[in-house]
Amino acid sequence: MRRLFESIKIAFQSLVSNKLRAFLTMLGIIIGVGAVVAMMSIGTGAQESVINSVQDIGSNLIIVTPGNRQEQQQGFKQMLEDDRDKEALKVEDVKMIEKEAKLIKGAAPAVLSSSIITYLNKNTRASVYASSEKAEYIYNFEIEQGQFYTASDVQNSANVAVIGRTVINKLFGKIDPIGKIIKVDGKNFTVIGIIKSKGTDQFGNDQDNSISMPITTAQHKLYGIDYINMIIAQSTSENNMNQASNEVERILRRAHNLRTDEKNDFTVQNQTQLLDIVGTITNIFTITISSIAGISLLVGGIGIMNIMLVSVTERTREIGIRKAVGAKNKDILFQFLVESVVLSITGGILGILFAVAVSIILNRFTILKPTISAFPIILAITFSTMVGLFFGIYPAMRAARLNPIAALRYE
Repeated sequence: MRRLFESIKIAFQSLVSNKLRAFLTMLGIIIGVGAVVAMMSIGTGAQESVINSVQDIGSNLIIVTPGNRQEQQQGFKQMLEDDRDKEALKVEDVKMIEKEAKLIKGAAPAVLSSSIITYLNKNTRASVYASSEKAEYIYNFEIEQGQFYTASDVQNSANVAVIGRTVINKLFGKIDPIGKIIKVDGKNFTVIGIIKSKGTDQFGNDQDNSISMPITTAQHKLYGIDYINMIIAQSTSENNMNQASNEVERILRRAHNLRTDEKNDFTVQNQTQLLDIVGTITNIFTITISSIAGISLLVGGIGIMNIMLVSVTERTREIGIRKAVGAKNKDILFQFLVESVVLSITGGILGILFAVAVSIILNRFTILKPTISAFPIILAITFSTMVGLFFGIYPAMRAARLNPIAALRYE
């Protein structure tokens, strides 16, 4: 153990005596390790952000959208089919799901769009989310003030709306919006509630720049449509989401009179599947960038080998003297191997500090929320050590095999 500490001390003395050369040698390791740790932290942060966003929407959700996402073919015929698929979902489909599904405890239709919202002389464009009264608990609409629209409002196509905090800030400022009349695409609506702030989602979209209204009002008075853009259903348990999804698919196929050989004109996804997809995408992204960073580590390792060979040449006389006073081949081998590993690990630590700095900057100035965990740090240190060992073996063996007499004569 004493010999190890002494070797590490000598290695650091060598680093300090050649600061610039050591830094340039470690640069490849610093960039490679920094990139790997930073990318893994960004991937982890992105996954956590998506999970939180999905959980904010509600729990145990099954989302049905028009069109078949599993088969994307090219050509005019497919384009026509896609246009028909956009109108595949109806309010009646929601009623049938609620009536027949045993694993679903609630379902709500949705019409999604955007409109110009006006109050007095101020206006803004906001996202419109029109649904039934069940959206309040299915889609996790929390009302901060006032109330959500009722089943009676939906049945009577009432001109009422609940609005988000961003819309309030743009149109009302400090004025209480409850009871005020706003215009949505020129139609009068009474504000009956304020949606509790949700902030931005993982893509940087402002979820508070929104307005919600009865779906019948949006269909008949605003957009003149009889179809819906989405169905959101809630399964009875997290454990049966896949079974519930299959049940919804069977009901909708029967409702749409699809033959066995016909593909779905809708897509059913649940939260678990969505998270798996996002996880796969972020993992592919992380692996790809980390692989590129691995090239930098390889270059850094070659740099370490090169500088250690130079060091062996520069210290040939020193090696000869050490052998003359009794140092064995394994002592010389151990010393140069330790120096190589110290050089690599130091570069790895600086790379981790670089990744931490990058993560802090991204956290503060962008929508990305990197999360640095112990795993990438341990992986980086381990990989740095392995690079130092692998690329330090040849220079260390070359130093150990030097003939002591030839080494003492070396000038």
